[in-house]
Amino acid sequence: MSTSIPLIFLTLDLSIMCSCSLSVCVSTGDGCGPSVLGPSSGTLSSLGYPGTYPNHTVCEWEISVLQGRRLHFRFADLDIEDNNCQVNYLRIYDGVGPKRTQIVKFCGLGLKVPELIQSSGNRVTIQFMSGTHRSGRGFSLSYSTTEHTDLITCLDKGIHFTEAEFTRYCPAGCLTSFGEIAGTVPHGYRDSSPVCLAAIHAGVVSNSVGGQISVVSSKGIPHYDGSLANNVSSTVGPLSNSLFTFKTSGCYGTLGLESGVVRDSQLSASSVWEWSDVIGQPSEWGPSGARLKRVGLPWASAHSDQQQWLQVDLKKEKRITGITTTGSSLLEYQFYVSAYRVLYSNDGQNWSTYREADATVDKSFQGNTNYLQEVRNNFIPPIEARYVRMSPTQWHQRIALKFELLGCQPRIYLPPRPPTPPVATDTPSLYGLTTHTPDIRNTTMPPRTSNDVALAAVLVPVLVMVLTALILTMVCAWHWRNRKKSSEGAYDLPHWDRTDWWKSMKQFLPSKMAEGEESVRYSSSEVGWLRGRGNAPRLQAKPAEYAQPLVSGVVTSLGQRSTFKPAEGSDHCYTDPDLYSAPMATDIYHAYAEPLPASGAEYATPIVIDIASHLSGSSSLSQPPTVSSFMGRSPASLLARTDSGQSGRSMYDTPKSTGQVMPTEDLAYQVPQSSSQKSAGQS
Repeated sequence: MSTSIPLIFLTLDLSIMCSCSLSVCVSTGDGCGPSVLGPSSGTLSSLGYPGTYPNHTVCEWEISVLQGRRLHFRFADLDIEDNNCQVNYLRIYDGVGPKRTQIVKFCGLGLKVPELIQSSGNRVTIQFMSGTHRSGRGFSLSYSTTEHTDLITCLDKGIHFTEAEFTRYCPAGCLTSFGEIAGTVPHGYRDSSPVCLAAIHAGVVSNSVGGQISVVSSKGIPHYDGSLANNVSSTVGPLSNSLFTFKTSGCYGTLGLESGVVRDSQLSASSVWEWSDVIGQPSEWGPSGARLKRVGLPWASAHSDQQQWLQVDLKKEKRITGITTTGSSLLEYQFYVSAYRVLYSNDGQNWSTYREADATVDKSFQGNTNYLQEVRNNFIPPIEARYVRMSPTQWHQRIALKFELLGCQPRIYLPPRPPTPPVATDTPSLYGLTTHTPDIRNTTMPPRTSNDVALAAVLVPVLVMVLTALILTMVCAWHWRNRKKSSEGAYDLPHWDRTDWWKSMKQFLPSKMAEGEESVRYSSSEVGWLRGRGNAPRLQAKPAEYAQPLVSGVVTSLGQRSTFKPAEGSDHCYTDPDLYSAPMATDIYHAYAEPLPASGAEYATPIVIDIASHLSGSSSLSQPPTVSSFMGRSPASLLARTDSGQSGRSMYDTPKSTGQVMPTEDLAYQVPQSSSQKSAGQS
C-alpha cells in the first residue's frame, strides 16, 4: 500500500475536525474511516466500513471535551475477526498519551454491546488495529457528552423503536453513515429509514452538530416521495406498516414569495439577463420571476461569475429556518445553480455570511442537480434578519433560479425581571408606636375593590337565576289558568275523573268513524246501510252542554225527559221514522239512563246499542242473533217490557249472557224481555 493513500485520508479527517473549536480532535494512522468529531458528539468508523477493513492498519482518535464533562460511547456495529486478538482489536482508553488507562478491549465477530461505555474524564483515546484477516466489517460507534443519556447511533432505524412517541439524541456525522431513507416532510419517513439520517433530511438536526429529536410513529402509507434536502437524498418507498415524523417548533411556513405577499419591488438582483428572440420579441429574466412554482421565466444574471446575487427585503426582521430552490423549470432552458452561499443583514448595508454552529468557515449549500427538482436546505441555527441574499458559487450553463424562504416571526425575548429585594428582618419592631393617620382625600377608588368584585361575581348570577325562576313560575301559572278555563263547560269532572271515564267507555265505541261525522261511529256491519242515508250533519268540536248518546249508528231523539242532549238539525222536531214508530211518553223517564253516581258526572252515561241489524227496507243484511229481538219494536213497548218483566232484577240494562264469546267491537246491551210480550212487539 502506498504512503499517499493514508495521507489523503488523514488530510480529509483533519479538515473535518477543524470545525471542532471547543475541543481537541486528532486522528492518526492509515486505518481511520469516515469520522465527524464534534465538540459534544460525533461518529467514528473503521476504514472501508461497512465493507471489510484492510489488513495491517492502525488508527487512533483523541477526543477532548470541556473540562468537567465526561464522554460515553454506543456501538452501532462491532465485527472484528478474532483469529489473533493481539493484532486485531478495538480499545478505549481514559485519557491521552502515555498516562492513559484502558477502559475496555473488544475482539470478535458480531459482538453485541448494548450498554453505554463511559469515561472517567473529559479526554478519551480510541485505538483500532488490524492484522491479517479474511472477514469482518470493522466497527461504527457514536459518542456524546454524558448529559445526553438517550444517545443513539446513526444506524438505528424507525422499526427499532416500539414507542408511539419518543425522544433521542442523534450524534453529529450521521450523514456519512451508509443508510437509505424513503420519504420526506411533512408526510413522514418509512420505518426502514435510519432515524438520525432522516432527521438531517428533515432539517431537525445538523450533520456537523447533531441534536435532540422528538419522533412520532404512526400507520404507514402506500407511497413515500423522494427529495433532496440538506445534502441527503431520499428515495421513493413502497407501502410499510408504520412511518415516523418529527416534532418541530412549527416555524417552517413560507414567507410570501410564491403567494405574492412579497412584492416585486422587494426583490432585486445584481444583474438581469435580457435578449430578443428570432422574431425580435424581447425577453427579460428579472428578479420578479424568481418565485418558486410560478409559471414563467426565472431570474437569470447577465454575467456568469461569483459576484452575482439575488436579494429579498422582508420589510421587517423574520426568523428564517430554510430555503427551497429550483432551476429555470423550463425544458428549453435547463439552467440551475448547484451551490451557493447565503448572506443576511438587518440594514441592507452590513452583511454576514451564514455559518453553522461552532464553524470557522462559511457554509456552502448544495443546490440543484437539475433544472426542475426542488431542493431544500435548512438553517441550523435559524437566521434572524430583514434582508436575505443568495450568492451562487456553482451553476450549470447559466445562473438561473427560483426560490422560497421558510420561517416565521422572530421570537420575542423578554428580559428577566429583577428579583424583588428581600424584606429586612433586623428592623426594630414598631409595636406600641403610633403614627399619624394621613388625610385620604381621593375616594374614587374604594379600598376593598377586590372584595366588591368577588361579591358582585357571586351575587349577579344568583339574582339572574332568581329572576329567571320567578318569570318561569308566572308563565307556568298563566298557562295553567288558561288551560283550566278552556277545559270547563264540557263536564264538571276533574281531569283525572274524565280520563278514567273515557278509558272505561272507550271499549264500547266502534273502531271506525263514519265519513262526514266526528263523534258518531259505526261498526263495519253498518257501512252498507248508512251509505244510503246520506251524509249526517257534522257535529261541532266545541264542548257540549249535554252528554252525547253513544249509540252505534244514528243519533235519535229519546224524549223530553232524556238526560242526553237533543239532536241538532234543520228541524228540531224531526225524528227518524225508520227507528221508532211512536214518541216516548212524557211522563216516563228514559229506560236506558243509568242512575247518576253521587260523585260522578252530572249527566247519565249513554248506553251503546248495536242497531246494525235494524231492518230499514233492506233484507240482505245478516242479523246477529244477539240483537235480533229488538228489531221492529217501538220505544214505548221497550219501556213497558222493561218495567214489567224485570221486577225481581235490576231495573237497568245488563249484558245478556248468551254463552258465546262476542268480539269486543260487537258487544251490545239489550233490554230484558218477557216471554209474553215477545210476539206482540215484532213487526
